[in-house]
Amino acid sequence: MKAVILAGGTGTRLLPLTRLMNKHLLPVGKLPMICYSIEKLKEAGITDILIVTGRDAAGSFTSFLGSGRDYEVSLTYRVQEEAGGIAQALELARPFVAGDRKFLVLLGDNLFEEPLKPHLEAFERQPEGAMVLLKKVPDPERYGVPVFGENGAILRIDEKPSLPQTDSCVTGIYLFDNSVFTFIAGQTPSQRGELEITDVNNAYAAKGLLKHSLLSGWWTDAGTFESLYEASAKLMGTAP
Repeated sequence: MKAVILAGGTGTRLLPLTRLMNKHLLPVGKLPMICYSIEKLKEAGITDILIVTGRDAAGSFTSFLGSGRDYEVSLTYRVQEEAGGIAQALELARPFVAGDRKFLVLLGDNLFEEPLKPHLEAFERQPEGAMVLLKKVPDPERYGVPVFGENGAILRIDEKPSLPQTDSCVTGIYLFDNSVFTFIAGQTPSQRGELEITDVNNAYAAKGLLKHSLLSGWWTDAGTFESLYEASAKLMGTAP
């Protein structure tokens, strides 16, 4: 299985640091943030990885990571010319995963404890569709929140609801079959002018093709100063 790390975005919540560098290159503990994504994928047996980032950051990524040889992986790069949403960035991966039945997508600011391999194995057993990894959090209203049916399946995902129906959120770890590009093609930009990954996941859910698995270890999106500090403390072994 191949993997796609999405490492673009403007990182506005981490200004002024992100005026200096892309947020996925900011230090977390002893390493730049992007390194943990690569390590987690390698640990799961995935070594063929595409990194999608913006034009301003592409040179920094290639300069630091190169071909991936030092990490015993193979890295490919694609440039997202302008911020158009996660789904738009994912569309750039189409040539990279052409011919592959399933692949993994990881938002590069997601840091987590649990190994990915058991979730990958569960997805491999799934005949078709997509899978999202969920995490119980104290503040689900900040994220996409799944709404479950009576049979426990996800009916839809509500984006940042004021009254969440569960204490679980959708993390930035997604598993897709190759029909995802058909679903992306059927989307229209949201009010903020972006192609939203939640809309793509909801298209799967509407057809009964969206499965889920639950992360049991710690997880953070590392997109704020608070969560960046929390992730550093956990990875350095200094968290309370």
